[in-house]
Parts: sequence; C-alpha cells; structure tokens
Amino acid sequence: MNEANAANQQQLRDTQQPSQVYAHRLHFLQQAQQREAQAEKRLGYTKIIVAFVTLVAAALLLRSTKYLELLLIPLAIFGYLAVLQEKRIQILRLRTRSIAFYERGLARMEGRWQGSGETGERLLDPLHPYARDLDLFGAASLFQLLSSARTRTGERTLAAWLLGAAPIDEARARQEAIRDLRARVDFREQLFTAGLAVQSVLHPDALAAWGERTPVFAARSTRIVTGTLALLWVASLAAWAMWGIGEIAAALTLLNLAWSHLLYARLERAAETIEKAADDLQLLAGLLALLEKETFTAPLLKALQAGLRRDGLAPSQAVRKLTRLAEAINQRHNRFLKPFDLFIFFSALFAFAAERWQQEFGPSIRTWIQTIGELEALASLAAYAFEHPADVFPEFVSAGPVFDAKALGHPLLAADQAVPNDVTLGNGLQVLILSGPNMAGKSTFIRSIGVNAVLAQCGAPVRAAYLRISPLQVAASICILDSLSGGVSRFYAEIHRIKLIFDLSTGAKPVLFLLDELLSGTNSHDRLAGSEFIVRSLLQKNAIGIVSTHDLALTNIPAELGDRAANFHFEDTFDNGRLIFDYKIKPGIVRTSNALQLMRSIGLTVDE
Repeated sequence: MNEANAANQQQLRDTQQPSQVYAHRLHFLQQAQQREAQAEKRLGYTKIIVAFVTLVAAALLLRSTKYLELLLIPLAIFGYLAVLQEKRIQILRLRTRSIAFYERGLARMEGRWQGSGETGERLLDPLHPYARDLDLFGAASLFQLLSSARTRTGERTLAAWLLGAAPIDEARARQEAIRDLRARVDFREQLFTAGLAVQSVLHPDALAAWGERTPVFAARSTRIVTGTLALLWVASLAAWAMWGIGEIAAALTLLNLAWSHLLYARLERAAETIEKAADDLQLLAGLLALLEKETFTAPLLKALQAGLRRDGLAPSQAVRKLTRLAEAINQRHNRFLKPFDLFIFFSALFAFAAERWQQEFGPSIRTWIQTIGELEALASLAAYAFEHPADVFPEFVSAGPVFDAKALGHPLLAADQAVPNDVTLGNGLQVLILSGPNMAGKSTFIRSIGVNAVLAQCGAPVRAAYLRISPLQVAASICILDSLSGGVSRFYAEIHRIKLIFDLSTGAKPVLFLLDELLSGTNSHDRLAGSEFIVRSLLQKNAIGIVSTHDLALTNIPAELGDRAANFHFEDTFDNGRLIFDYKIKPGIVRTSNALQLMRSIGLTVDE
C-alpha cells in the first residue's frame, strides 16, 4: 500500500508544475498545522482545568489525609497531558520549518525571494576576479537565490563552487547528481528540516580539529583513579548510613574535592568544544542518517554514501552517541547536579567516554562534515533545477574557447522579466564591442553571460534554451569602486583589475573577460588607445569576451581586428515623451542617445 501511494505521489509530481507541487504541499501542511495548533491549545486548556481540579481536591483532601493518595490520579493525568502537549509543540516546530521550505521555494519561483535566506556576504572576497561584479554574494545575490544549506560547511561548499570552475568531468558528475536530486522533493525537504535548530551555527573546523587532536585525558591511570574514587565515595555514604562510619565518608569527601580541583583545568579543555556542539551534532547526525538511507542512481551521490561506510557503527549512530555524551557533559552546569559532580565526577567520566569515542571516530569527523557540505550544495542546485524547469544543463566541450548560447537570460531576474538574447563567442569571433544608451541593458546582458558561465561550470543548469561552453576563467570589470579612505580612484582601481585579468590570461584556461564601460575614468583619446591595447593583448592570449561602452570611438576597434571582433548594440525609442527599451541585442553600432531625454524626464531643462 505504501509503495502504491509513493508511486501515485511520484506520478502526480511528474504531471504537475513545480509551483503546483509546492503549493499543494504547502496547503496540506498549513491545514495540518492549523489542526495541530488547535489540538495543542486544547491540551493547554485541559491542563489548566486538571491543575485547578487538583488544587481543589488537594484543599478538600488535606482535611482528611486518609485519601490523600488520590491526588496521584490528577497529577498523573497532568503529567500525561504535559507529555502530549510537548510532542504537539515539537510537531508544530518541525512543520513550521517544512512550511518555510515550500514558502521559500514558491517565493523563488515567483520572484519574491530577495531579502530572505542567507546572503553569504561573509564569503565575499573583494579581490576575487568576478564575485562582486556578478552579484554572487550579498542581498538579492545568486548565493541568496540558490542556498538552502543548513550548515556553514554546506554554505562554504556552494560558495567555493561558485568561486571556482570545476573540471569538465566533475561538472558533468554534479549535473547527474543534480538531476537525481531534482525530483526528490521529500528528501530535500528533510534536509532542510533536519535537526532542532532553525539555522545551524556548526563550527566545522573546531569540531574537526577536536576529532583529530590528542586526548586531554590520555593517561589510563587518570580514568581508573577517577572512577575508583567515585565508587568509593558512594560506598562510604552507604557505610555511613548503614553502620554509622562517618570518618571514612568525610575523608573521601575531602579527597574527592581535591581530585576535582586537580581535574578541573583539563576537564574544561576536554569538554569545551564538545559540549558547545550538542545541537549541531544532532543536526549532523540527522543529515548523515538521511544520506545513509536514501537510494541514489547518480555515481557522485553513491560515492558520497560509500565514503561514509566503515565497519561497525554507522556514522549517524556514532554521532548520536557522541551527542548523548555531549548533552550529559553539559549537565555539569546544572545547579542541582553541580555539587554532586565534585564527588562522583560524572562530567569527567562522560568526558572520558567522549575521548574514547574521539579516538575511534574522531579522524572521520572532517570527512563526514565535508560530505554533508557537498550534499547540501548539490541539494541547493537541485532545488534551483526543479524550480526552474525551463533552464537547461549546458553542453561541455574541451576545445575552446567557446561560449555559444541561445535565448540567454539573467537568473536573478524573474523568467517573465528576463529578455532572452543569443550570443556566440569563439570559433574565430573573440570579442564583441557593445554600444548603447543608458538603461538599455548592456550591463545586465554582460552579467547574464558571466553568471551563466559560473553556473555552468559548477554543474548547475543555466538560464538559456541552449549553451555550449568550454572551460573558461571568468574575469570581470563591472562593479569597480573607488576608495576615499585608501586614496584609490576608480580609474586606478580599474587598471588594477585589468592587471589581474591579464595575469589570469597567462594561465592554462582561456579567459572570458567582461568589461563594462572600459576605462571610463579617463579622456576619450587615452580611453581609445588603452582599450585597443587591452583588447589586443587579451585576444593574443586566446581570450574571449565583451567590452561595453558609451564612447562610440571604441566601436572603431573591430575595424582594426578583422573577423576576431564585431560591433553589437542595444537601443531605445522615444515615444510620446517616454523612453522604450526592448533589451534585444542587435548587430552594428548604436545610432541613438538618451542622456538628454533622461535628464528632461526627471524635470531638468536642457537645451539642445
């Protein structure tokens, strides 16, 4: 019956649009959440009634203690209701995260995703050759659109893929994995909702370093003495109670206090990392369990599963065992239990157990965390693939440089707002000189090429009807900023970026350069001479790319370069006092200008 239901659900997903799948599930979850919230509220009211009845009964029964034990009945009922209510609250919390998963998915498909989710701004390197220029990180960025990772490692893995192109074989392997994960909506929902915390703050480096370090309590004698003293102290209390031998209990109490003092500093070092990671370990265990039990078809996902396997305990079970130890160690801060810890050393004994775990499994922690990070990055890209079914996986070719796209659009724009354009670079044509008026779409078009090249080379689908691409080193000069505090002008910052692009062009991988308003910070004569030098130098190094400009003098460059360069443009029309843009690229040089019209449109009086 379960298999039949699963088959029916799969058939339903296959025939529905992604937005319908999400909307249907969201509606079901919201209805269930409403019913659950009402049930939880009824349990709360019932608890209040039972508590009131208990108090009334206690007041009546206290007059005659003969039937006082009857109070155990309402107390038991109250405890049972409290357990039921806590279970309902846990279900409500879990379902809240599931609702958030589908709400965010719908927001991405409907173009309402900006402002929600992790921005990844801390992962931005301002000196990277394209990260800032292509809006990879920050508010309304590509990372914010893509990332559904729950762990910092997952976020860092996705960021690393966006910041550096994968080899062709690796990108193809990721494509297969993304195709495999794309339709696994249930699995991706479970990844998003795993663990207790809404957003993990897992410190992967600290936890991995703990797993690899030398145990604090390496000496076996320390563990033996600690366990023996704890048992002797408990035995001395029993002897005191049974035979009145208080001297031994007093002596052992002093001895154990002294031993606690000797253990304190080392115990703090041993417990510090692990006790802080209790919630994160629970999340890691949940994610590992999901990966262990799923049956995949993609070789990359199978390899991730195989990398977890080892004799004995499954990784998820091992981490859960460590989680229980971490939670037990945390109890040393409990005000009620802390005095007893001075004599029976339960926190030290649990720390010993944690270090025994560390010696057996510790070296594997880093691998487990990295595996989960890779799975989360793949799941993030798979969600994008599912939610944008019109986007295609690119075709990779080893011979290049080539960037050949049909109906290319910008992934950060809603599908119904992104105007598609064709572009071909390579096979002889190495550079496009792109002219056009303000706001006509030049910068967006250039960014579209860069962002889709980045997506393609990390294994993701692209916003295009077709893309054929060879391995390329993307490099851009689009968002160049001056620095008042650093005494750096825009022009100086730009030529530093050009130098970086030149350095990259000497590498084994051809450069795809994207230069917006090249050398705009200097005069027209120097701008033309400098632009010609830059373009010639890059073409000599087998680079391909685009140079946009308002300066029509730069449109003379193709005449000097022959078939290796061509002029293209965007244009506008002026109709009934307003500018109209079609955002379509056209061959040739632009013949229109809109600066004066734009100035007039905001109320400035400008003479011809």
